[in-house]
Amino acid sequence: MVPILSGRLQTRIFLLAVVGSAVTALIVPLLPGDGPASERYRTAFLVLAAVAVLGIGWELLYHFLMQFRWEKDWPSLFGLLTGVPEAVVLWLLLRAGAVPGIDAAPPLTAFVLQFAAVWLAVWLAANGPMRVPFLRWRFRGGRLT
Repeated sequence: MVPILSGRLQTRIFLLAVVGSAVTALIVPLLPGDGPASERYRTAFLVLAAVAVLGIGWELLYHFLMQFRWEKDWPSLFGLLTGVPEAVVLWLLLRAGAVPGIDAAPPLTAFVLQFAAVWLAVWLAANGPMRVPFLRWRFRGGRLT
């Protein structure tokens, strides 16, 4: 199956909303940082939302780059590794204060742990369990609807 652009966008947003939210809710108490739990959760979920919003732009870029590949798709491992440049850009935006709602960037360790946990969980879900409840997902180009 070669996911089409709309399918990639739907899948990314769905998995970040479902899997990413669950992982974020579970991991925030374990992350390093100061301040009340409510503020730490708020920041973590704003970072998750920023990943989703920036992900739309990344998917457009990836779609453009895939047009130069013969099979018009990435190997699965590339999908995992694309998290590295996404994390770097998001971290730079956080440090620059360019993410609305976040006044100060979270500690680097907390950011890396959250981003890595969410990214790995989403990647694993997309390459495994996602295919169980959505049997026709892969035959519809990755679209959920």
